[in-house]
Amino acid sequence: MRILVVENETALNKTITEGLSELGYQTDDAESIKDALYFISIRNYDLIIINWLMDGGDVRELIETIKKKSNRTAVVLLAGKTGKEDEIDGLRAGADDYIRKPFDFDVLVARIEARLRFGGTSIIEIEDLVIDPDEEKITFKGVEIELKGKPFEVLTHLARHRDQIVSKEQLLDAIWEEPELVTPNVIEVAINQIRQKMDKPLEISTIETVRRRGYRFCYPKPAAEL
Repeated sequence: MRILVVENETALNKTITEGLSELGYQTDDAESIKDALYFISIRNYDLIIINWLMDGGDVRELIETIKKKSNRTAVVLLAGKTGKEDEIDGLRAGADDYIRKPFDFDVLVARIEARLRFGGTSIIEIEDLVIDPDEEKITFKGVEIELKGKPFEVLTHLARHRDQIVSKEQLLDAIWEEPELVTPNVIEVAINQIRQKMDKPLEISTIETVRRRGYRFCYPKPAAEL
């Protein structure tokens, strides 16, 4: 899962980013709203942590941009020296959670885990297809499908963002730890494995290729309509 940390307190930004990376999350960090908007434009995130009191832009507009791109992306606000009205304002602006500074890192992690579960980033159910990211397990009409590793992660990511066209670059950034060290053809290999190991034997289509733009999750659209 990929998380973006938007925090202009450099030391705190580093602490959160490095701590989450050690726990296995893929993380990016931004110290300005401008940088945050750039990252959001090129990558998909499961969760974004934002300092509610960021300077240099409107955090409300940032939240609106995030939610317009994907309503499934959870937004957690961090704020210090604020009162009840600020918390209410932040939540009404579209945030999913609000944490006051100073906070314990373990508590932050627990809140992130809870928010990701609540946001539906665990089990994905689409008609007869069930994808369980935690167990790396796929079932179709109750039958388990053997699809593991990067193909599984590609399928899961596309299913989570099934209302979007996702480019090869976005898939690389979201799934590979060091995307700059691999070539885009690894995406084609993963997509081919999904189609050979899952779509073909089940006689379904799960991923549509959108020419020059990327891929889109298309199940349960019948293959004949593609």
